[in-house]
Amino acid sequence: MAMALQGSLLDTADEIELRALGTGLQRTILSRGAWVDYRPGWLAGADALFDALHHDVPWHAERREMYDKVVDVPRLLKFYEAGEALPHPVLAAARDQLSRRYAAELGEPFVTAGLCLYRDGRDSVAWHGDRIGRAKDLDTMVAILSVGSARSLLLRPRGGGESMGFSLGHGDLVVMGGSCQRTWDHCVPKTARAVGPRISIQFRPRGVR
Repeated sequence: MAMALQGSLLDTADEIELRALGTGLQRTILSRGAWVDYRPGWLAGADALFDALHHDVPWHAERREMYDKVVDVPRLLKFYEAGEALPHPVLAAARDQLSRRYAAELGEPFVTAGLCLYRDGRDSVAWHGDRIGRAKDLDTMVAILSVGSARSLLLRPRGGGESMGFSLGHGDLVVMGGSCQRTWDHCVPKTARAVGPRISIQFRPRGVR
């Protein structure tokens, strides 16, 4: 897969490493017990990590049933189960830092990592909440680290309402917590703009998809 990534002018670090998680972390309180944390530029060397993941991860396409027909999922995927080695050591470090940071609120560690490769503006994910498993009934967290070109992540109350969003890429982090997966939906919409590829890494606790 040949893809052209336009590097960030703000991320000039040579080393792939995590910056302080608490520095610059911003929490937005949503409705119905939901909240979202945003930490721009948490990962230094994010463009180098994109290159490594793009090359090393065994990406695959999926097809899913939708509206009585089977369609291509508009992005490439790889899911790492609990205990499965992650494709780069900085992802294990990120998962451990997140587990420590949110231990009091989450009460358990992040253990899985789902990776999505958005190849261009035609790749997307529709409005949804991560409600497969325990998240259907219980509060939980999903932490998303983004590398590569920035794409919009939008959130809106479940059932409709005014949306809000973040532009995520080049090492940005967003954490959706409280009732967010049950009472809000999120999406990465298609765009007609010329955008480069992006990889999102979604860390979740046990039994949440």
